[in-house]
Amino acid sequence: MRMIFMGPPGAGKGTQAKFVAEHFGIPAISTGDIFRSNVSQGTPLGVEAKRYMDAGDYVPDEVTNLMVRNRIDEDDATPGFLLDGYPRTLAQVEELDGMIAFTGHSLDAVVVLTVDEDELVARLVQRAQVEGRADDTEDVIRRRQEVYAEQTEPLIGVYRDRGLLVEVDGMGEVADVTKRIFDALDDLPQS
Repeated sequence: MRMIFMGPPGAGKGTQAKFVAEHFGIPAISTGDIFRSNVSQGTPLGVEAKRYMDAGDYVPDEVTNLMVRNRIDEDDATPGFLLDGYPRTLAQVEELDGMIAFTGHSLDAVVVLTVDEDELVARLVQRAQVEGRADDTEDVIRRRQEVYAEQTEPLIGVYRDRGLLVEVDGMGEVADVTKRIFDALDDLPQS
């Protein structure tokens, strides 16, 4: 299974990705986790990524594309993968299409978690308090929501037109959302 998880920041993509990846026996690949790991280690990529993350902006495509290409080329991603946080722009969609076509497979599904905007802000503020995330101030949270609306929401239409979109209500208890996702994905054919 090769799939993408989409939704605005705070929709629960990371939480759900772990359950879904385990269910299908594939790695959950989160660009956010990879960025944060590089930032905490002080790598050159991390230093560059941190400038954009602190402002609530996306890390440039060329950095992100290379990182994703390297990750999906690893052995554990041969049977498939779940991408969380990529693609985020139309240019990244084209790049991902090429990466997957190179493997002889195709994308199986694009899951979009839908959540009320006020709920998103509340979730992210709470997460910032619990995890001590410096990148989750209220101003940055609101900027990230704007960037998502401007740059990533158009991708939903692209994947809808391709017949790959699976919209799932992301409101409610974690277990209920997980069940909705499994119900939607379990009958899909895999490439």
